[in-house]
Amino acid sequence: MLKRLSLRNQNGQTMAEFAIVVPVLLLVVFAILQFGILFHNYLTLTDAVRAGVRQGAVSRHLASGQEAAVEDRVRDSAVNLEQAELDVDVETPGGWIQGEDVTVKATYPYEIDLLGLVVAKGDLTSTATERIE
Repeated sequence: MLKRLSLRNQNGQTMAEFAIVVPVLLLVVFAILQFGILFHNYLTLTDAVRAGVRQGAVSRHLASGQEAAVEDRVRDSAVNLEQAELDVDVETPGGWIQGEDVTVKATYPYEIDLLGLVVAKGDLTSTATERIE
């Protein structure tokens, strides 16, 4: 009779293990997705700043509006980002003179949200400098 008691059906054990593992697995999958979105936004921001600083390097010939042309190029290159949250700064310490530097800096906020819980938040920042041609 003792042997019969030890050979019970164990179907419920699998279901209990599944219930324990699934939330952890889903949390990891959502974290990977959030990181992928964050990395994509960073690459988009970096590429947009690169395009903007290149525009600034060749905009010396414009009579006016060089900074607006640079900012427009950054925003046009960052179409996947929320434009209202994208902040673009253009600096030319020596003016728009050949041989001087133009620096473009852009920031974009990020938030890593896992199942309604904010794990991290801050600003993505990208800066590029190029000599005006």
